[in-house]
Amino acid sequence: MSTVLSRDVYFVKEHVGMFKAANNYDIHDPETDEIIMECREETLGMITKVLRFTDYKRMTPFDIQIKTPDGTPVVRVKRGVSIFLSKVEVFDENDQLIGMFKQKFFSIGGKFTVLDTNETPICKLQGKWTGWDFRFLDGDNELAHVTKKWAGIGKELFTSADNYVLEMSQSVPADDVRRKLVLAAVMCIDMVLKE
Repeated sequence: MSTVLSRDVYFVKEHVGMFKAANNYDIHDPETDEIIMECREETLGMITKVLRFTDYKRMTPFDIQIKTPDGTPVVRVKRGVSIFLSKVEVFDENDQLIGMFKQKFFSIGGKFTVLDTNETPICKLQGKWTGWDFRFLDGDNELAHVTKKWAGIGKELFTSADNYVLEMSQSVPADDVRRKLVLAAVMCIDMVLKE
């Protein structure tokens, strides 16, 4: 597993553009502002590009590659066409399935169940409909928190509508597959729940 996943705090910044169809993000170390991972949607088909500018945007498929700046694969997040609810697959650096997410029906604020390869629930993503506040929960144990605000080193970081902070609990070991699944799910919050 990549050592970049052993960190506890990540600043996710979306690339902004007037006519962009692809979802592209940079993941920074919030203390140094160094880019530690790049998330790119490189294989976007022409029909999908066109549909991204319509009301059907939330239904379009995506295939996001998360890599280190030197091009080393970390995680791949993939979804086909989604009519009502999303089922998203997550692959490791060797393109092996490591888990998936299923969106909860009629959830206020947005919910996902995070599943392993046998579709056994390992945690859930739960959000508040009033804003950008999402938690990854395993029972009562919080594995990670995604927010627009982070109390960093001596200063408060407030992010724009396209940027947010992922804080992993130190209780999740650096080599735990849940770190990859949480990182992948963070990309899904924006594309599936918030678009």
